[in-house]
Amino acid sequence: MTVTQPAMIQPAIATLTLNPAIDHTATIAEFQAGEVNRVTGEQVDPGGKGINVASFLAEAGLTVTATGILGRDNAGIFADLFDRKGIQNQFVMIPGRTRTNIKIIDSVQNQVTDINFPGLTPSASAIDQLYGTIATLVPTHDWFILSGSLPATVAPSIYYDWIKFLKAQGKTVILDASGASLQQAIPTAPFAIKPNLEELQEVLGRSLPTLGDRLAATQSLVSQGISTVILSLGAEGALFVDASTAIWACPPAIEVVSTVGAGDAMVSGFVVGQLRGLQLSDCARLATAFSMGALSQIGARLPPKEVLESFAERVEVKIL
Repeated sequence: MTVTQPAMIQPAIATLTLNPAIDHTATIAEFQAGEVNRVTGEQVDPGGKGINVASFLAEAGLTVTATGILGRDNAGIFADLFDRKGIQNQFVMIPGRTRTNIKIIDSVQNQVTDINFPGLTPSASAIDQLYGTIATLVPTHDWFILSGSLPATVAPSIYYDWIKFLKAQGKTVILDASGASLQQAIPTAPFAIKPNLEELQEVLGRSLPTLGDRLAATQSLVSQGISTVILSLGAEGALFVDASTAIWACPPAIEVVSTVGAGDAMVSGFVVGQLRGLQLSDCARLATAFSMGALSQIGARLPPKEVLESFAERVEVKIL
């Protein structure tokens, strides 16, 4: 399977990130809380779920616009990323600094510790300006990917409102969210959602301990009008479920360098597969290969094409 060639059709894609972050990754062997720890390596990357998706899609050769909310005081690192990858920048700039999240990678203990800050607090006028930006993208963009957490001042109904608006304009919408914002958006039936197991259990208010429980839950969501539900299961892979097929994509064991962006890469690989007109099983294989690629890197980037192709060939796809 060729994994990084441009799709046969190339509609423009817009990604939305309301709560972006700068990911400051520190490598510390045998990290100990409450002790002095010495950093052996560091890397700083502009991030946020929608920005990560835009980055992966641009690497796959697609036309992408990124929008959302950014702090004006440290926006340069994001502008550099967009320029380098050919991503159209339509972010609304507000006063202040975009948050910095700390990632501590300990390869000895095989642990990643995340320290996530709360982020900016956009005003109502900034959100109104963002609404206007999204409206200007509608005539020229076919796919909209809404991703990530919300700032504390933004109502969880905002994804519901935007999906209703975008679907009324005939757009294809993918949502990768959690908590109340995901729960409230489910009745709008976006084209696809990608919760992980913890997020889905939270939304449903019950545990899903078995494969049968997880399959039934995803099929129930599909019956409510969502075309595809992707349920991420971490090292166990992911379920890809639509109205006619249920796929369990199982990745081989690989060395995990960082978990940052793995879910965003899965969304990106799924979109690439959809735009190529692939069957769900091949979309699952491609999406899982993208996720494996992200796990092998620090920051939202993919490994070389031949590595991704090797990953795709090793993904085991089970029809349930």
